[in-house]
Amino acid sequence: MTEPETQRRPVPFDDGGELDTALAFLSFARECVLKKTDGLTEEQLRRVLVDTGTNLLGLVQHLTAAERYWFGHHVAGREEDADVDFDMAVPSDVTAEQVLAAYRAAITASDAALRTSPDLSRPVAVPVRDQPLSVRWVVAHMTSETARHAGHADILREQIDGATGR
Repeated sequence: MTEPETQRRPVPFDDGGELDTALAFLSFARECVLKKTDGLTEEQLRRVLVDTGTNLLGLVQHLTAAERYWFGHHVAGREEDADVDFDMAVPSDVTAEQVLAAYRAAITASDAALRTSPDLSRPVAVPVRDQPLSVRWVVAHMTSETARHAGHADILREQIDGATGR
């Protein structure tokens, strides 16, 4: 029996400063999610393999909304990112290519919002539940959220074709 493909990537060793280190780990988690979609068909990306209805494409759509809400709305103060849909059900008329492109665009916008000021201790532009939390909190929250969903994506991908790794 042949070994299934591994998608393992090395953990980042960027320790050049708080923002660079935080972004390295957030980027690593994002890349892990995107890697899980590589080489799959539209049907495979939409395939539901667990009772909750979660699928790879839905995870990416959900994370796109989270990027926009947390970094766009709370960090950058963009009102148009305040009302996002966190649903994981991707409409049939939205292609996988569109979902993946939207995620990549949201990541680019998020990183730009973070790089406007390297001080992660600064308060967010829009308070979270009336609390002036720091940008650091948002980065930590999004890193944990993305990493959690990358784990879900690992399991889904392994069920689809046996590919493993982070």
